[in-house]
Amino acid sequence: MKFSIQRDVFVQSVQDVAKAISPRTTIQILSGIKIVADQDGITLTGSDSDLSIEAFIPKEKDGDELVSIQEEGSIVLQARFFSDMIKKLPENTVELAVNDQFIAQVTSGGSVFNLNGIDPSEYPRLPDIEEENIFRVPKNLLKSMIRQTAFAVSTVETRPILTGIHWNLEDGLLTCTATDSHRLAMRHAQVTDNENDVTFSNVVIPGKTLNELNKVLEDSDELIDIVVTGSQILFKSEHLLLYSRLLEGNYPATKNMIPTESKTAVKLEVKKLLDAIERALLLSREGKNNVVHVKNVEDGNLEITSVTPEVGKVTEQVSTLSYEGDELRISFNGKNMIDALKVVEATEIVINFTGAMSPFVLKPVDRDHMLHLFSPVRTY
Repeated sequence: MKFSIQRDVFVQSVQDVAKAISPRTTIQILSGIKIVADQDGITLTGSDSDLSIEAFIPKEKDGDELVSIQEEGSIVLQARFFSDMIKKLPENTVELAVNDQFIAQVTSGGSVFNLNGIDPSEYPRLPDIEEENIFRVPKNLLKSMIRQTAFAVSTVETRPILTGIHWNLEDGLLTCTATDSHRLAMRHAQVTDNENDVTFSNVVIPGKTLNELNKVLEDSDELIDIVVTGSQILFKSEHLLLYSRLLEGNYPATKNMIPTESKTAVKLEVKKLLDAIERALLLSREGKNNVVHVKNVEDGNLEITSVTPEVGKVTEQVSTLSYEGDELRISFNGKNMIDALKVVEATEIVINFTGAMSPFVLKPVDRDHMLHLFSPVRTY
């Protein structure tokens, strides 16, 4: 195999596929990036067997030559060394040549690297997915939905199903839900490009998959194809494919968790509340005590208090835009609230409380496409 390629294009594709590679893999070949050169261009693949990313670099784009192929072939190169090396090469062009013993010589300007490769015939094949259940959404909408839900997945492996994001597509409405059992984030969006009327109800995508997808997708209103099968999901962009296995098991029935009535409704400015809670948690040592206490005071304003016994106490007053209902006294995890306020993409929110020991709901004032649910913290 022998080809020369524009370095910037190569670096971007290598970084994209490397996101699928686990540094802790015990299978040696999966610690590498598979590189294939054929008459159409260069295909790069990275995988950890659950998540696989494939990037294609065509020979030319918009009349600009990206790759010149002298000899077709393939090789697997260690991802950690290869991606670091490619980034630091001195010239705009990189030449890669592979001999019969799978030793790759990488040349750029005065730099020459020789890397030991692995026989690519041992590299696992990517899943063969029937592209029947296919629908499309704009990339920027998908990125926004991931950002507004993925932070709420569980990081604890005791309930693996909660480490994923639940997707439901019904009557053209895509609903994404994430919960770690203490908080819940839900986001809806209308899917307009769904020719085959695809519907599904219990698709749970690993949080890691969607976070990596968010990193490799550019922010544009171009459509991305999404294909769902019984055990796999495929995200298909122009020159990028991302395959992931789905999590097995039944996701909890989250609709039953969301209260429909409220005893107290408080309307607030997002920035004021976010700043106040961030200040209140400044004394919480190493993020171990994130509990904030909230009560209503005169004029319908809120008082936010955080106590760290060995450090001190913070008290904040936050003015509300409106306050309706019963007296309020509740404690909750302030960090969870901060995470939600950072992604809510609104200037004003309403929080509906249903009692000191009942979950409460936060929503943007002007839109009904998202909600965040929080469990209170019991304090004595």
